[in-house]
Amino acid sequence: MAPSVLVDQNNLVAAPTKSQVSDRVAIKASHPNPSLQVTADHKLKSVEAPIYAPRAGEALVHIKATGICGSDIHFWKTGRIGSLVFEGDCIIGHEASGIVLQCGEGVTHLKPGDRVAVEPGVPCEHCFLCDDGRYNLCEDVQFAGVYPYEGTMQRYKNHPAKWLHKLPDNVTFAEGALLEPLSVVMNGITSAGLSLGRGVVVCGAGPIGLIAVAAARASGAHPIVVTDLEPARLAFAKEFVPSCITYQVDRTKDAQGNAQAIRALFGSREYVAPETVLECTGVESSVCTAAYTARRGGTVMVIGVGKAIMNNLPFMHLSLAEIELRFINRYRDTWPPAIACLSGGILDLKKLVSHVFPLEKAQDALHLCADTRNGSIKVLIVDEEEASL
Repeated sequence: MAPSVLVDQNNLVAAPTKSQVSDRVAIKASHPNPSLQVTADHKLKSVEAPIYAPRAGEALVHIKATGICGSDIHFWKTGRIGSLVFEGDCIIGHEASGIVLQCGEGVTHLKPGDRVAVEPGVPCEHCFLCDDGRYNLCEDVQFAGVYPYEGTMQRYKNHPAKWLHKLPDNVTFAEGALLEPLSVVMNGITSAGLSLGRGVVVCGAGPIGLIAVAAARASGAHPIVVTDLEPARLAFAKEFVPSCITYQVDRTKDAQGNAQAIRALFGSREYVAPETVLECTGVESSVCTAAYTARRGGTVMVIGVGKAIMNNLPFMHLSLAEIELRFINRYRDTWPPAIACLSGGILDLKKLVSHVFPLEKAQDALHLCADTRNGSIKVLIVDEEEASL
């Protein structure tokens, strides 16, 4: 493949040297490109990353905000999530927004200066799943921040322009970074089929669970119960969505015992038990509790990411009660409606941001986020540098 042709737009970048003849053309820039990598041996490494000219169909983006996801922590600590394995060093991060600096050949819907949110998964667009519109299931997806595809915890990143979404003026970069976890929740809620006046339980009051509580409320579900082990997170959930009911998981009870206590919050009759449970932790004991919590004929929608094999799921209970145990893989076609939710005031997620770190202190941000004793909700890494090269 021939190297990308670098077009100088408004003197944003310098021309490449003649020795740069690889597929990507590196740019000599007046600003460095600090980045954070997870290494194959489970370490964090701050690296000065190269900056490349955008190829045809790409845009070069100055990343202004990136949220830390639980998967970033998981990749750092364990090196894998299911079949996704870090076999080498890789820049992490995928919840991001920024400013377009330069557009590659053929990009017409974006221009330098546009504020955008990054949809991090880039599907192949040729397989039967992509043809069917289920591009989130594409096996050849190139997902930012999952080895070997570079993520957004860096100052400058190229990304296919098709998967960059313009932000309205009233949506901040911080909110733009929250569109990715909101998209996860929107996919789960849409697939679960929440409806007006129907009860729902949200297992887990982490960032995904809290967004699920807010989105469930906006969807008209009622009543809404949110569960967690940590009283501080439940207190935040009550502040975030005052109408929700909180339940602190009792470590002395088994899954059935906790499920019985949760169902009691909905009343004593079977038909008022929660029709839908949104399981946002991925923890096996929580999934089991969710299975016993849903009413007969109900749905357990697993949104959280868990271990590869779970051995103790109550198979026959699910079977005899015809409870649907369902799953989602990321999202599809969610960015435009998610942007509309924030721009239109349907959801206000700004309170979720508990800590903000500059890009140069990204390692500190990861360490804080990894320790639950710090009480973080959503940690953002931001870059205040001017959007120029």
